[in-house]
Amino acid sequence: MQIKHPQIGICGLSCRLCPSFHAQGESKCGGCKSKYRMAAGCPFITCAVKRKGIEFCWECDENETCERWRMHREFSHQYDTFVCYQRLEDNIAFILQNGVKAFAKTQRAREQLLCEMLDGFNEGRSKTFCSIAATVMETAELKTALSQAKKASAGMEVKERSKLLHSLLDQVAESKRYPLKLRKYKH
Repeated sequence: MQIKHPQIGICGLSCRLCPSFHAQGESKCGGCKSKYRMAAGCPFITCAVKRKGIEFCWECDENETCERWRMHREFSHQYDTFVCYQRLEDNIAFILQNGVKAFAKTQRAREQLLCEMLDGFNEGRSKTFCSIAATVMETAELKTALSQAKKASAGMEVKERSKLLHSLLDQVAESKRYPLKLRKYKH
């Protein structure tokens, strides 16, 4: 099987916005369908790619009755893991309406903004925060906050730049009620 979109998760997550995708060294992940992840024990990889030879859950004949995918989608309404699931349903709806190529294009634009945030404002502890912001906020909101941060941070050290960007993103998030923290599952 030829993988056409390794940076789009089998379930609909955007790998391009995952903190592990932007890691340095051995912990860097190339996407849900990269060689590294294909060797992992993900049940979606095992079912869709390895057993059925399809790239996405929504391509499966059983997608409407699949208990595992239903539970995963329900989980995404309230919780995250190491990556933000808040836009999973929106991602799936966008893909079904506009296609995978259009989704990939929007995710590359979001990734570009994420890279700008990480390159100029990451003091070493902001990768997850910026990844969540790039996932849940509208691109126009991200562009505005990033532009404001760039203008206001000239001459600042990276810690101050990071604090400024966090503040700008938090202001937008508060007004729109976007959670910019991982929503951890509590047993």
